[in-house]
Amino acid sequence: MTFSETSRRITDVLGLDTPPIALTFADEAPSGIPAPPRAVPSACSFWRDAEKGTFFAAAEHHYNCPIGSMVMGFALPEEVQGNLGEVVTGMCEQNYISQDEPPKIPVVPEQHAGIVYGPLAESTTAPDVVLLWATSRQAMICNEALGAASWLSGSPMVTGRPGCSALPLALGQGQPVMSLGCAGMRTFTGIGDDRLLFAIPGGALEQFATALEETGRVNEHMIGYYKEQQERVAAASEA
Repeated sequence: MTFSETSRRITDVLGLDTPPIALTFADEAPSGIPAPPRAVPSACSFWRDAEKGTFFAAAEHHYNCPIGSMVMGFALPEEVQGNLGEVVTGMCEQNYISQDEPPKIPVVPEQHAGIVYGPLAESTTAPDVVLLWATSRQAMICNEALGAASWLSGSPMVTGRPGCSALPLALGQGQPVMSLGCAGMRTFTGIGDDRLLFAIPGGALEQFATALEETGRVNEHMIGYYKEQQERVAAASEA
């Protein structure tokens, strides 16, 4: 099974209008892969650029976003550390986060030289994490496929600010994580207000795609049943 096929399966089941994207951490710049197409104000901006093609963004390409650089686990030079401190202090002063929160923000534990971004369909090696944007209906299917809708399961993992924290959470847990995002993510990515973020660790990708297909099939069956019930009740009320 190629990653192109896996991308198609996920896209077809959910009816995605943006392609799943892949992130692969790299210890050095891969040969033959271009640099980012532009300078970006945030790490999450690269997610939207990755919908259009594959590129390698080194650690320094992320430094305009000190929070994202920290979450991605990059070694931060002194200047970026200073910027990070200023950003965090400002967030605390505005009560956006509490002073006790910063040390608890999830981060990628291993340092790397950078990240290869691109459409999942173009991946030739196993990605570390795959991201997709989902509407509330699509998120419903994903949630059921993960088993999080079962009353026998524990509480589903849904996270928020910063939106990029979903990546280290998914990697650390080895299972997909849904994020409501944050004000920065929605500003910098320009994603619609109706979209949620899903982060799927590469090791769980095939299982996720298979579960999605089965969940999609079951939902189509249930929709047919519900439509028949709707028609029966309407017909009875008109009789």
